[in-house]
Order: sequence, then C-alpha cells, then structure tokens
Amino acid sequence: MKLNRVHHIAVIATDYERSKAFYLDVLGCTLLSEVYRSERDSWMGDLALNGEYLIELFSFPSPPPRPTGPEATGLRHLAFEVDSVAEAREELLRKGVPCEELRTDPHTGKAMMFFTDPDGQPLELYEA
Repeated sequence: MKLNRVHHIAVIATDYERSKAFYLDVLGCTLLSEVYRSERDSWMGDLALNGEYLIELFSFPSPPPRPTGPEATGLRHLAFEVDSVAEAREELLRKGVPCEELRTDPHTGKAMMFFTDPDGQPLELYEA
C-alpha cells in the first residue's frame, strides 16, 4: 500500500461555533462547507488551509473531555508550518491565545512552540 498524503484531520469541539471561530479567525482557515446532521445532533465543517482541505470540525452532544495534556493516547498534536514562529506567536498573543515559550527542535534546530485550541487540543507552530 502506498499512502499519498494526509487527507484530513478530524477534531471534535465542545462548542462548535467557538472552535469554528478559532480555526477561521485566529488560525486563518477557510470554511469549505458546513452541514448539520440532525440524526446525530452534530455539526460538521470542512476547513481548508491555503485552499487545501485539512480539518473536519465536528460537534457532538456531550463529548468526553480530553483526559490529559498532550501525552494522552491518540492524536498528540497538530503541527502547522509557518515562516516565522516568533512572528506567528506574537500574532496569537495579540489575539488573546495563550502560548508556550519558543523552543528549538534539538533534532533539526528549527524554531517551534505549542498552544491549544478552545478545547485544549495541543497545536504546534513549526518553522519552515
């Protein structure tokens, strides 16, 4: 089997509108489509980054919270590439998003840092 690329990443939000605003207004994603699935009492939004489909954002009634910080079983974090981690971090801080301090990846020497979405999903910025 040959995998071509990651098709999408699914994220479940406790407050769909709040998380949608975060991914659109703070991170700069665009909404490709959105549908309410009444049989599941669930919203599903398809989000793109720079025109490429990337995230399926879901709501479900009463989803369980993430059990722990990034070291939980399953998806550890989503990482986004940026030209300058320092500049992107400053922009997030101006938008009221708490951010960890800048780090340097010891394996590549590249700048990186972590922050979270409204539900505590760990997100990373990684320098190109």
